[in-house]
Amino acid sequence: MAGKRTTAESLGVGRAMSRIPRVKGERYSRGGLAGFAAGTVKGRLTFPPTSAKIPAKKINRKELRAAMLSAVAATSSKPLVKARGHRIPDNLELPVVVSDDAEKITKNAEAEKILKNLGVWDDVERASDRKIRSGRGSARGRPYKGRISALVVVRKRQGAERAFGNFKGVGVVDVSSLSVVDLAPGTHPGRLTIWTEGALKGLETRLGGGNA
Repeated sequence: MAGKRTTAESLGVGRAMSRIPRVKGERYSRGGLAGFAAGTVKGRLTFPPTSAKIPAKKINRKELRAAMLSAVAATSSKPLVKARGHRIPDNLELPVVVSDDAEKITKNAEAEKILKNLGVWDDVERASDRKIRSGRGSARGRPYKGRISALVVVRKRQGAERAFGNFKGVGVVDVSSLSVVDLAPGTHPGRLTIWTEGALKGLETRLGGGNA
């Protein structure tokens, strides 16, 4: 309905002017200010987006499975993880695996303690610093550019999404909903990923067959 909420209507023929809709009461030019029609100021779009359109692209199952395997393998590569900009200690072994008890954590203090013990808290603080976006972003409601930090993969959501998800840039996802976008945001593989033991078993079950 953008551009269509107006009283503009055509005056018809016989007035020596175009039949384009005119806003009533506006006399900025001969015949009134044009509106509603495409190409006019504050008019509707020529080809507006429709709700029936599906903004998704299908992909072959084998190709998707190969992408998932590559994205998962990249999480265990320290050079790729550091190339993404993550701050991790040199003695940190990848992939990072924790017990299933981490899935039941619901308090921020406990989640922060785990992240500090793993040595990835510096990366969380890096993501908490917002970056001001250059250009017209501030005028369009997006003045800041967020950063990506660690991803916590759990077997089942049991409260960890509330504890870890409160930190800036940290994401929590269950293994059944894990996608390539989570592991390689912005098409750049090597995201710092923390796996639970149950999540690794579920990942083996999911990727062990022919479907990703």
